[in-house]
Amino acid sequence: MNQDTVYDAIVVGTGISGGWAAKELCENGLKTLVLERGPMVKHIVDYKTMNDDVWDYPLRGELSEAEKKNYPKQLRVGWAPREDVKHFFVNDLEHPYQETKRFDWIRGYQVGGRSITWGRQSYRWSDIDFEANKKEGIAVDWPVRYKDIAPWYDKVESYIGVSGEKLGLKQLPDGQFQPPMELNCVEKELQRSMASQFDDGRVLTIGRTANITENTTEFEGRGPCQYRNRCWRGCPFGGYFSSNSSTLPAAERTGNMTLRPNSIVYEVVYDDSRKKATGVKVVDAETHEQLEFKGKIVFLCASAMASVGILLQSKSKAFPNGLGNNFNQVGRNIMDHHYQLGASAKVDGHLDKYYKGRRPNGFYIPRFVNLSEKTKRKDFLRGFGFQGGAGRNHWTEMVAELGYGKALKDAILKPGGWQIGMTGFGEMLPYHDNRVTLSSDKKDQWGLPQLDFDVEFKENEMNMREAIKEEAVAMLKAAGFKDVKPYDTETGPGLGIHEMGGARMGRDPKTSVLNANNQIHDVPNVYITDGAFMTSASCVNPSLTYMAFSARAANHAAQQFNENKFS
Repeated sequence: MNQDTVYDAIVVGTGISGGWAAKELCENGLKTLVLERGPMVKHIVDYKTMNDDVWDYPLRGELSEAEKKNYPKQLRVGWAPREDVKHFFVNDLEHPYQETKRFDWIRGYQVGGRSITWGRQSYRWSDIDFEANKKEGIAVDWPVRYKDIAPWYDKVESYIGVSGEKLGLKQLPDGQFQPPMELNCVEKELQRSMASQFDDGRVLTIGRTANITENTTEFEGRGPCQYRNRCWRGCPFGGYFSSNSSTLPAAERTGNMTLRPNSIVYEVVYDDSRKKATGVKVVDAETHEQLEFKGKIVFLCASAMASVGILLQSKSKAFPNGLGNNFNQVGRNIMDHHYQLGASAKVDGHLDKYYKGRRPNGFYIPRFVNLSEKTKRKDFLRGFGFQGGAGRNHWTEMVAELGYGKALKDAILKPGGWQIGMTGFGEMLPYHDNRVTLSSDKKDQWGLPQLDFDVEFKENEMNMREAIKEEAVAMLKAAGFKDVKPYDTETGPGLGIHEMGGARMGRDPKTSVLNANNQIHDVPNVYITDGAFMTSASCVNPSLTYMAFSARAANHAAQQFNENKFS
């Protein structure tokens, strides 16, 4: 590649945000260089385990004890990586980071990033979320409101395909939905119980998920979900949204995209005399060669913490502490969602019923606390939602000392009884002292400083966790389910895989990094649209919001470019 070429735009990262930025910039006519630190993953061609079954692996998909040593931090999540997807999760020994306090940084370095392995739950924010900081005097106010983002939610949902049910809730706005997936009989029983047993507005619905459920031609080569529940291996049908199956091919079709994998961006180049960014510096992941690419606009979409690291490394005379960091805001106010707690139960009856296929989705219970005087809690601010599901027990519960012969053979040919469980996802407040910095002495294999995390949950989150367990138990007991058991797994920030903050949006350059259009206040040709821009966290999965803001910012950048604002 010619390093003298001046691109109209450079996009760093190819995940949820980078894919959308690339698509919108390219479709607006900008010649765009897209840089990804990991290797190429081409839709279908590079989904090497997409059709495997568990019995294709010696340990039925589990990693060997020797392989687990390569993933000491990635394995903290409890369900990944496995043999069938380990190539989509980073090797911790090859990509280390430091922890002043525990932070579970779950990563995927490849073209498509974590859009290949994400959970696909897609929920809109409401003004309850955008206004919470201001009303409660927490951190800083968002510089936008729901009406500013609603048209972009519409655009994104219509393009990626989100299935779900309209509810008319103020805390969870409805969207442009594909037909919803179906709840099973036990989930419907809990739904009915909640409607009759609680008077605080709580409801149960099928999850809103980025899986196509209707066979249409509008998704440019993507087909409907096949209910295989193998999404994180890469879907050859394109049934769920990923950058690889959707936005990156759209950008490529314009003829305006140049994609370069194995390109580790470590610095945004700033010209002190021109007061603008002029490009990025890169280390080639394979050759370790140092390169510099020039562009009139830079979009950082490397994932929240990686983008923060790039800003901190981007030092110049004007920004000696990192790009946009003259007021010591970069790397602060790190957030995540706290989860891995809830309750489970056994369910009598329904033994004549089963379900078809492997639905890649569960039920969702939207936030129902701190929405009114009636639902106000004195022990914590904000709220939580629940994700869960019901199913029939695995045959292994029948294997015991007394199970043998004909009785055992008959038992393992029949599904077990029903069970149900739910997990809470709670909002984390933005705290100024929850931060990430550059290590002063630890470097990676490319000679770049490692990130050092100093982030923790505090009293508000801990109080909320107690309420999450109590409410989960109360709902299952109210439904008449048996053997209700709460659970609370040891956890820390990062494990929700919804890391946010570090370069938040705001109205004042002294207390925030970005303006209402995702531009660095003092460097308007640099946009950040991954999770780093988040000013608060809500309690819903954030990826749909990242996509909406990315599309909005990319169109703003294209308009500014066409008006010669970045020449």
